[in-house]
This record gives sequence, C-alpha cells and structure tokens, in this order.
Amino acid sequence: MDKYRPETKKQKKARLMSRASERAKGKDDVPTKRPLMVRSGVNTVTTLIEQKKAQLVVIAHDVDPIEIVLFLPALCRKMNVPYCIVKGKARLGRVVRRKTATCLAITQVNPEDRSSLNKLVDATRTNFNERVDEIRRHWGGGVMGEKSQAKVRKLEKAKAKELQKKMG
Repeated sequence: MDKYRPETKKQKKARLMSRASERAKGKDDVPTKRPLMVRSGVNTVTTLIEQKKAQLVVIAHDVDPIEIVLFLPALCRKMNVPYCIVKGKARLGRVVRRKTATCLAITQVNPEDRSSLNKLVDATRTNFNERVDEIRRHWGGGVMGEKSQAKVRKLEKAKAKELQKKMG
C-alpha cells in the first residue's frame, strides 16, 4: 500500500509549481493528473462504498468509540464490496501519513498491481464477506452461566418426571 500513499505537501507543491511555471511560459493550462492513492476517513469511505467505487475497504479493529465504524461491514456486504478488519488504527494511519486512521479504501490501482489486488480481494471475500454467518454463530462461545444451567436442569427434570407419569 505504500505505493498508493497520499502525496506529501511538498510533492503536491512541486506538482502545482511545475504546472504554474508551464502556464507562465505561455503554454496551455493542462491539469496534472493526481496520482492514484488510498482514501481514508469514515465519511469518504462510506461515500465510496455507496457509489461502488471502492474495490477494497480496510477497517481498524481498535476504533473508539466503535460505533464510528460499526456499520461499515454491513454496508460493504450490502453493496458487495470486499472488506477486512486489521489490527491497529496506527498501522492504517502510517499508510496515509497520519497518526491514526479508522478505515481506508482502495479505489484504483496501476495495471501492474491489478493481479495482487485481485488476490487480496479474493482472500478478504473468503475470510470476511462469505463467513459472516459462521462468525456470527460462534459469537459468545455457547457456554451458559450457572443460573441458566440450573434452569435447564430443572426443566429437564420436570420433563422426565412428566414422561415417567405418562409411562408408568
């Protein structure tokens, strides 16, 4: 992802200065093309997902408050956009030259990186998008507390007693 880091202020200034010097020489004003980059921020990423422009969404696991990014996996599933959850918002922040970032979206990549993006998308689809029901089912571990176990034992005992009356 380091290839697609947003340009620094110095790089942007150099790009715009070269454009301005060309214009000062009397040549036509040709807009310089912005380099392909990773987009960050919840609002930006949400807009990209809704417009189906995001090819991959990366969400940090330690966002506080969690409600900021809680809706993103559901939105990604609804819009059929692959998403993954990674450790550390600081790691995502390093990609976009900030301290932290809650989520990132990859919109476009260079043709030579297309195959590696497709591999990444396939892996995230199988590990996150398609395993939703399986992950949701195993949430909580299925171990009941003492009170619940006692209640179930009591019900089973009552059912066994009732069955005994009917049989004998």
